[in-house]
Amino acid sequence: MKQILLFLLIMNFGFAQQIKRKLVWEENFNEKELNEKDWNFELGNGCPNCGWGNNERQLYTKTNYKLEKGKLIITAQKKDSIYTSTRITTAGKREFQYGRIEVRAKLPTGKGIWPAFWMLGSNIKTVGWPKAGEIDIMEYIGKNPHTIYTTLHTQDSHGNSINTKVTTFPSIEEGYHIYAIDWTKDKIEFFVDSTSVYTFQPPIKNENTWPYDQKFFLLINMAIGGNFGGPDVDDSIFPQEYSIDYIKVYQ
Repeated sequence: MKQILLFLLIMNFGFAQQIKRKLVWEENFNEKELNEKDWNFELGNGCPNCGWGNNERQLYTKTNYKLEKGKLIITAQKKDSIYTSTRITTAGKREFQYGRIEVRAKLPTGKGIWPAFWMLGSNIKTVGWPKAGEIDIMEYIGKNPHTIYTTLHTQDSHGNSINTKVTTFPSIEEGYHIYAIDWTKDKIEFFVDSTSVYTFQPPIKNENTWPYDQKFFLLINMAIGGNFGGPDVDDSIFPQEYSIDYIKVYQ
C-alpha cells in the first residue's frame, strides 16, 4: 500500500510540474511570409567555411520555402546541377533557456536528404563551435530510413558525437510527428512523440561538458549530401518537401 501511495505521489508531482509550465512562444506559420522579427535567413554556401562545415551541396535561398495552410514547407531542389534549399534561425530574436521545446513535422525522404530541427548556444559568435554547445532535437538522413538521430555537441564530446542516440521508428516517414526536448538545469531529455529516446545528464558539469546553462536559438533547415547526409545523392528524388506544422516553447 505504501508503495502504491508513493507511486501516486510521484506521478501527481510530475503532472503538477507539467501544469505549471506556460506556453511562452509558438510559431504556427499562419502568415503569408515568415516574420523576420522572429526569423533570420542564412543564405549561400556557408563561406568562408563553405559547405556549412560539412561538405554539404546546397545553396540556401529565401525562395525555397512557402507558408501554406498553416505549414512551413521547405523544398529541396536540383536545377542545372545546382542544389537549393532553405535554412532559418531565431538567433538574436527568439532565444530560450530551459523548458519543453517541440516541433511537429513531416519528413522528406530519399538518399542525400538531411532535414533537422536543432539549437545553438547564443554565445557562438564569441566562443565558437562546439564551445557554445549544440542540441540536435531531430536529425534524419534519407540514406538510413526509419531512423531518428538525437545528439548533443559539446567541447568535450563533439569529435565522436558520443552524446547521441539513434532510434528506429518503422513508420516515422508517414505523416507528422512531434520531436521535443525537456531541458532543465540538470538534464536534457529527448522525445519522439510520447517516447523518451535519450537523456543527457553528465555527472560533472562545466563549460566543456555542459554549455546548456545559457540561452539557445532555434534552427530549421534541410541540407543535401554532406559528411552526414551523403556523400551519395539520388538526384531522382527531387523536389523534396520538409513540412513543419508548428513550434512551441513551454517554460
